[in-house]
Amino acid sequence: MDGRWHGWGADAGLLVLTFLPALLSQPYVDASGPAWTSLTLYEAVGVVVLLLRRRLPATAFVVGFGALLAALVGSAGEGAKLSPLVFLPLAVLLYSLGHRCADWRRTVSAVLGIAVLGVAGLWLNRMTTASSDFRGGLDVLAALAPMPLAWVMGFAARTRQALLAAAEQRAADARRAQALEAAQAAQRERARIAGEMHDVVAHSLTLLVVHAETLRARGGELPDWARAQVDGLAAAGRQSSGELRDLLRMLRDPADAVPLRPVPDLAELDVLLDGHRGVGGRVELVMDLAPEAAPGAVQLAGYRVVQEALVNARRHAPGAPVRVTVASVAGQLRCEVVNGPAARRGAADAGIGLGLVSMDHRVGALGGELTAGPTDDGGFRVVATMPLECDGD
Repeated sequence: MDGRWHGWGADAGLLVLTFLPALLSQPYVDASGPAWTSLTLYEAVGVVVLLLRRRLPATAFVVGFGALLAALVGSAGEGAKLSPLVFLPLAVLLYSLGHRCADWRRTVSAVLGIAVLGVAGLWLNRMTTASSDFRGGLDVLAALAPMPLAWVMGFAARTRQALLAAAEQRAADARRAQALEAAQAAQRERARIAGEMHDVVAHSLTLLVVHAETLRARGGELPDWARAQVDGLAAAGRQSSGELRDLLRMLRDPADAVPLRPVPDLAELDVLLDGHRGVGGRVELVMDLAPEAAPGAVQLAGYRVVQEALVNARRHAPGAPVRVTVASVAGQLRCEVVNGPAARRGAADAGIGLGLVSMDHRVGALGGELTAGPTDDGGFRVVATMPLECDGD
């Protein structure tokens, strides 16, 4: 809407600058009735023609030239003269012809048309005017001589716009090529990382599972507490192997990101807590939310938060009681994991120290918030809140 008003404003200003000078100067040239009649009719036609110059530049130019020629010949036949400023609209029409008309056939046809009109007008002027003072001479030639410059300026403006459009298109193509190259580089880097992860982690993890299964096969020779530990070790190893395979597939080809194993959700928290109890941990779950009420991405993030919090509790506060609370609060999923003080000395330097960072990134990606810190009794609390309605789910 603003652009339309801007265009109408520009047209109104152009009409005033084009037609008003002729009206103001006409009394100093010829104030007779025939002169004013010819000028008024010409400017009425000229206003319409100038408003159509964008849509029909060639037609507007021919009609405008014809109207000017008729006004000049008609006033000369009545013994009247028009102000030389009546040629201003013709300059505007020539500029529009060069700027708007990209079809050379239309341009040539328009030039041939005004040539025919010019010859016909000159003949009519000779036939209807007896006095040489009203037969177009050097004054008309002087007014028409610079008119081709208007067409050249319009053509130059159109050429400049075409060059700018071509430059913008090349820049857009270069940006697309750069984005494609960046995507290919990222894909190569993913493949490299996947290879490194496979070499560093996958083989060792597979070896760990093999040893755990070997110990399970000889479970009769182990004490009861050791058999439970081995069972938990084997189950954790198989789960980690499956998730690692999914991660490697996604790194190698993001388009093939569908996991081979079901994605864990809040319904599997009981199994996760059983694994924590299987290694001697104490944990209590308070679930005040139906798992299916949360989107899949939120359920996965909540599961990972609880999982990482339990891992941190086992590392830094072994033997401490843990309370897990999952609830819906004000349209958000709230996962709270609180562990008490350690029952025995933990391995303070265990792990790589990125658990909280990973949880914060995962929760932040869903528009949530993570807070973590020590409690007054020497324990530790992790609280994650995420909206139950996330974009893209």
